[in-house]
Amino acid sequence: MLTQVDAVESALKSLNHQTIRLPLGRDPGTALTLLKRQTADAVFNLCETIDEDASLSWHAAALLELLNIPFTGSPSSALMLTADKVLTKRLLSTEAILTPGYAVCRNLADFNPESLRFPVIVKPQFEDASIGIDQESIFETPDQLRRGIAAFNRQFGPVLVEEYIAGREFNISLFGFPKPSVMPLAEIDFSDFPDSLYPIVGYRAKWEPSSFEYQHTPRYFNDRIPKHLASELERTSRICFTLFGLRDYGRVDVRVDAEDRIYVLEVNANPCLSPDAGLAAAVQQSGESYQDLVAELAGWAVMRKKNGTSG
Repeated sequence: MLTQVDAVESALKSLNHQTIRLPLGRDPGTALTLLKRQTADAVFNLCETIDEDASLSWHAAALLELLNIPFTGSPSSALMLTADKVLTKRLLSTEAILTPGYAVCRNLADFNPESLRFPVIVKPQFEDASIGIDQESIFETPDQLRRGIAAFNRQFGPVLVEEYIAGREFNISLFGFPKPSVMPLAEIDFSDFPDSLYPIVGYRAKWEPSSFEYQHTPRYFNDRIPKHLASELERTSRICFTLFGLRDYGRVDVRVDAEDRIYVLEVNANPCLSPDAGLAAAVQQSGESYQDLVAELAGWAVMRKKNGTSG
């Protein structure tokens, strides 16, 4: 995901900041040496995986916390919680926030899907960016699921089997420090999807420009959402932001069923900062430029350093 790295670096340079890129792998020795040599005002934490393992991404923030170096975005605890789809579900339930019913499959021998309402969608427990999620991830019967789920376990390890919620899909972006503001509400337009495809934002919809899904899942900012629903979407997103301990920015993805019940699908700490990604688009929709977004994130991290607060 170097697109966001390029964009953030370009914006920082246009703001007259000097920058250095710092990769982090499983052996943090090189990163530690470089960090100790630098006199950086702050670190822009854009780490999404460590050696292609998304479950380890929160270690970058943890390392910066240990070194008492200020950085942008959420603390390591929030990144760890939201990287785990099962932990996310369990934490949401403590606040009585609706989330689709689910089961965890670690191996087929111990898995029983009979309590689930079908269709269901299979999601890797620890991947993000819709990796492992597409039309092939949806199963309409328990027998189909039993036949197909072993391949997901082999590729991804533990998987979440989640009840599919029919309805509208919203992305709610939050931006601000010390308290976040809810940005304009974005809805995904599935109106061109044929009946043969489930309306979901899977891997192809995010990353394969030539695919039908990519070309027919536009994001638009809906200013005609009924007042009661808009208010509840904002309230739910604020609860999630606080519950998971997010900081600076985040995004909450939800489905809304025919009765206007809101189901939280995912809580994203440090969502992608590419200029065309959801967070940046929502901030720009509110009237700020991409350069403003980068400047504010950097400014908040520097301010925390001056105030002597962690991160």
